[in-house]
Amino acid sequence: MNNAIFQFDYPENEPVKSYSPGTRERKALSAELDRLSAEVADIPLIIGGKEVRTGDTGTVVMPHNHQHKLAVYHKAGEKEVKMAIEAAIKAHRNWAEISWVERLSISLKIAELISKKYRALINASTMLGQSKNVLQAEIDAACETIDFLRFNAHYISDIYNDQPHSESGIVNRIEYRPIEGFIFAVTPFNFTAIASNLNMSPAVMGNTLLWKPATTAILSNYFLMKIFQEAGLPDGVINFIPGQGSVIGNATMSDYHYAGLHFTGSNITFNHLWQTSAANLAKYRSYPKIVGETGGKDFVLVHNSANSEEVATALVRGAFEYQGQKCSAASRAYIPESMWPAVKERMLDALAQITLGDVRQFSNFMNAVIDEKAFDNIMDYINKAKTSSEATILYGGNGDKSTGYFIEPTV
Repeated sequence: MNNAIFQFDYPENEPVKSYSPGTRERKALSAELDRLSAEVADIPLIIGGKEVRTGDTGTVVMPHNHQHKLAVYHKAGEKEVKMAIEAAIKAHRNWAEISWVERLSISLKIAELISKKYRALINASTMLGQSKNVLQAEIDAACETIDFLRFNAHYISDIYNDQPHSESGIVNRIEYRPIEGFIFAVTPFNFTAIASNLNMSPAVMGNTLLWKPATTAILSNYFLMKIFQEAGLPDGVINFIPGQGSVIGNATMSDYHYAGLHFTGSNITFNHLWQTSAANLAKYRSYPKIVGETGGKDFVLVHNSANSEEVATALVRGAFEYQGQKCSAASRAYIPESMWPAVKERMLDALAQITLGDVRQFSNFMNAVIDEKAFDNIMDYINKAKTSSEATILYGGNGDKSTGYFIEPTV
């Protein structure tokens, strides 16, 4: 009989490793980068715990060396989406009835596996497949993924233990149950941690999911899925179905059991998914819960009391870490005219020190943008600025996609 009252304590943040020359973590990561670079992975769908190969395939390449193939992945069609829905619904009852402590224990096991056994793998696959430098991969794919898993355990135990007051002779209590149906998780390329969290945060509350990963993050996301399985996540709780967004989305969101959307990505895509949900309301057993995060145009507003060197550092790091491919990236700045000469000088000095290139060269601060579509879109804006009478290119402005999708830091 299990009658324990359990509380997951507030965790410590996962320490960020340095990857300095000669360190154990650098040697392990370098070996994993070499191993993944030397092979072409075969990535199947994972439905109900089973590998499914459709024969309709796509390729995963290095954005910083787009002729280098990292993997071949199988694409889900309408048939496979229906299989995944059936697997999620089948797994729903048993998973919902498992003790929340057991569910969170699996989550913490995933965190432990990433922290120790698979840290080099998850970082190397993120670096190669998503063109992140070693620091950006470490703070995202390793540390933030681990922190999401551990902090979720703590906060969920807070939710379950927050119970209403009971008067004399009355027992009041709240019980939480998962959503009736499956959740559709659509995850982005830019954070491996978000790919994990958009799936695992609903899963630990007893929900089952269909997971459509970003095509440009399939390598690291596939390894995440395999780690979930190794940690003991039951078959069918999360079903991994890469493929064309329109095919998967239409088949998923027209199903009677569609009950929720968990999304991070572009405004355009989220608007489309929301509109599709609304158009299909009459088909669903209930109103779906829709949760989404989209991009923005972040600005920095500088007060004249600020330190110009600190402002310049914040602007450069805020704008150009991970090539600016973050929803938190600094896109523009409003700077007092009296401060501008000092900020400009320090900013241009910092930009001149930035190195751009392959992720396997650990000294490179910037790497490639994610794909050719992104490259062309960014260069189009830069070229408009070059010909505009209302803008001046202060630094950068050039791009080269002959080997990788490289764009200079541009102000």
